[in-house]
Amino acid sequence: MGRKNGVLGIGGSNGVCLSRRTLVALGLGQFLSLLITSTGFSSSQLSRRGINAPTSQSFLNYVLLAVVYGGIMIHRQRGLLAKWYYYLMLAVVDVEANYLGGSHPVKGDMLVIGGSMLYAISNVGEEFFVKNIDRVELMAMLGTFGAVVSACQISILERQELQSIKWTAAAVLPFLGFSLAMFLFYSSVPLLLKISGATMLNLSLLTSDMWAVVIRIFAYNEKVDWLYFVAFGAVAVGLLIYSWESKKDETLGEVNEAAIEDEEARIENLDQGGVTPTVARRGPYHALVMEQS
Repeated sequence: MGRKNGVLGIGGSNGVCLSRRTLVALGLGQFLSLLITSTGFSSSQLSRRGINAPTSQSFLNYVLLAVVYGGIMIHRQRGLLAKWYYYLMLAVVDVEANYLGGSHPVKGDMLVIGGSMLYAISNVGEEFFVKNIDRVELMAMLGTFGAVVSACQISILERQELQSIKWTAAAVLPFLGFSLAMFLFYSSVPLLLKISGATMLNLSLLTSDMWAVVIRIFAYNEKVDWLYFVAFGAVAVGLLIYSWESKKDETLGEVNEAAIEDEEARIENLDQGGVTPTVARRGPYHALVMEQS
């Protein structure tokens, strides 16, 4: 094992290399997984008190995104890089992905599947905006339109639920905890999407069940089956394998790009020196055979 140029090498020159970027992605993925677990914990506390207002729980998060990142955009004093209606469509998908769910076994399962599909669409859409537009603009517009869509939905579907809630500290604190965790989650997701993409994000979130088990053990003194730990190990191995393969693909792409740039530079130098290059293919690489003109 050795370290060179920010890369952790395992298994010698033919082994697998994990760059600092990959390690950061793995760590950030588990941070996001822990945040998702904390939102589940807050929701369970509200559910224990008979509070069922999923859109209202997400509303404050969207407001925070709009205020914080909208303020940054105002300070920048520049227009939108993408059309506003794209952000509106993404916000609708995101709000509904957070809303869908149910207690009836069959209906609930169908709604969860629908929510998962919308969540996947939201992740892929966010990845596109992060990599091609701007992270701050994405968060600001998602927060703005998400707050508007949530407010409309709350006024229709959850107004009576909110009126029936006794706003004690036991009810307010889980709301605030959920909103803070979601704000940190939404702020951090674009970072992971830019580093590794939506696939790495969703694989990382699979470990949230394991963090939930940890909470159950220490917060509720519950005993869990040992198969949970086997499942966590399997997910961890899957994350490492995906990271290693992604690193290999990234390295191969950089090598090919460097080879193409070197070849173009050599051709340009030869043209300037009155030398005509002839390209002969040898596997994936090109060799230059120079002929004097």
